[in-house]
Amino acid sequence: VTLNLNPELIEGAITDKTKAILVVDVFGYPVSMDPIISLAKHYGLAIIEDSCEALGSKIDDKMAGTESDIAVFAFYPNKQITTGEGGMIVTDREELAVACSSMRNQGRGENGLWLHHERLGYNYRLDEMSAALGIVQLKRIESIIEKREKIARMYDERLKKYNWLTLPPRSPRVRQSWFAYVIRLDQKINRDKVMIYLQNCGIGCRPYFTPIHLQPFYQEQFGYKPGQLPITEQVSASTLALPFHNHLGEEEIDYVVEKLLAAVSCQ
Repeated sequence: VTLNLNPELIEGAITDKTKAILVVDVFGYPVSMDPIISLAKHYGLAIIEDSCEALGSKIDDKMAGTESDIAVFAFYPNKQITTGEGGMIVTDREELAVACSSMRNQGRGENGLWLHHERLGYNYRLDEMSAALGIVQLKRIESIIEKREKIARMYDERLKKYNWLTLPPRSPRVRQSWFAYVIRLDQKINRDKVMIYLQNCGIGCRPYFTPIHLQPFYQEQFGYKPGQLPITEQVSASTLALPFHNHLGEEEIDYVVEKLLAAVSCQ
């Protein structure tokens, strides 16, 4: 199970107010875009893709973020490459590229005049030092992904025999870039207790992610309540991101797995 958007459920959610389909490549696993593109064309909708976790991921020869009208990537320190902060927007639609370039540059127009503002804009410019740092890493993206794949396989080999967890999905058609290594625990296991046990052993781990509809802002603004999206909530309560970075060593992975088994055995 990829945890990505189920194309079969999209059509039933489309109303006369719908303007776009928002697609998320969850944990860096790329979405199968063909059925979504077909739906978008049929209903005249745009496709916005959140590929923040999927830089370098692909299905067959189709890279994540390249089939939608506009896609975003993030370069926060926990991503495949980092510029400290910031990210990248990609699109092949000229009008969107022009609008995004203007909005990130305080609303300035294409004429390059510094005091000429054509729209409301923001200061979202990535400075040249940060951009240079990102470009250097981008040139090494294949070797970075190879390292991350090797680490993911080490986790797979150590955890695949346990039936109380679900490993990250794999497919022969898919190349993942491995933003994170996220397992799902059986519903009988208290994820939070496991997480606390690991943290007490000096192991960094996180619950990925809190459902958007249960974030305080959305509850206050739109009245969402627990129970309205039960699948989302169940997944959120059972997922756990284990330590994962380019230079994670085999001994460190052995330690994480040892303590994970100990945490589960305590329940």
